[in-house]
Amino acid sequence: MEKEQTFEEAYKRLEEILEKMNSGKASLDASLSLYEEADKLITTCQKKLTEAEKKIEVLLKNRSGELVLSEEGSPETADFV
Repeated sequence: MEKEQTFEEAYKRLEEILEKMNSGKASLDASLSLYEEADKLITTCQKKLTEAEKKIEVLLKNRSGELVLSEEGSPETADFV
């Protein structure tokens, strides 16, 4: 089983791909392959950023007593009495 890339790893690879594509030295086939890889990496980065944003939102709301994390890690309303 393959280890999931971190945001930083995916972003670094995107930068490498951009450099290769901007160099003009990649063939058409290589460019298409790089583009496909970049598209997957962009999706990975967007997913990780969205997850981080949700976690931050939950932490901020938890601090104000509005939301807490369920056991599954998803936000749920807290009933403070």
